[in-house]
Amino acid sequence: MLLFPALDPVAVRLGPLAIHWYGLAYLAGIGLGWALLHRRAQRALSTWTPEGVSDLVFHAALGAVLGGRIGYGLFYNFSEYLREPLSIFAVWRGGMSFHGGVIGFVLALAFYARRARRSFFSVADFVVPVVPIGLFFGRLANFVNQELWGAPSTLPWAVLFTNPAAGGVPRHPSQLYEAALEGVILFLVLNFVRRRQPPTGVISAAFLIGYALIRFGIEFIREPDAQIGYLYGAWLTMGQILSLPMAVTGVGILIWANAQSTNTN
Repeated sequence: MLLFPALDPVAVRLGPLAIHWYGLAYLAGIGLGWALLHRRAQRALSTWTPEGVSDLVFHAALGAVLGGRIGYGLFYNFSEYLREPLSIFAVWRGGMSFHGGVIGFVLALAFYARRARRSFFSVADFVVPVVPIGLFFGRLANFVNQELWGAPSTLPWAVLFTNPAAGGVPRHPSQLYEAALEGVILFLVLNFVRRRQPPTGVISAAFLIGYALIRFGIEFIREPDAQIGYLYGAWLTMGQILSLPMAVTGVGILIWANAQSTNTN
């Protein structure tokens, strides 16, 4: 097994001000995503302007963060949010629901697309290939925060977390698995699909299906949230339940996009 490295969740302390790795992860994901989209907007055949990219990234980031925090409260920790509603703004504590973030992200894109007079899927297909960048840094922050760890494991790379809540047993570093799969692999897949210039909606469908499959599989070796545990026969988790609608929606969008392409041709 490997001992958890001596990592402080606080990256920098400036007097009473504490800058957490979690906050830096958000900044890195949003900043690098914006830089990549900004670069694509400058290409000769692009229909996007740098100003349009900045406006899009602002809406998408705001929707994802608010949706993630609200979703965590609704899906995973409802009783605490009833007691302390303002804790939604305490992002440094961790506690983000990816599925809630997706809902907020979609609503923000729909709002932006209407304002910019663009089709929803043309906007979504443009931005989703950079989303895995944020997922990558977010999962690394989960690891540093010692949260969302995996199930007990005897593998040689199992990590002994120092957080007492981890039970003092070696566990799968599932945060790092997810950083690799949701971050690196999904990024490569989406950008491979993007370069093939598929029909509108296909990239968005690939993201939904790809993430749902990865998350559903990872949940088998990830410890479920203590306040919820396993559901429906002691094997299904909330993460898996929330991933199923993503996969179904992705398949539906894929069928629709291919039908639209066939009708156009």
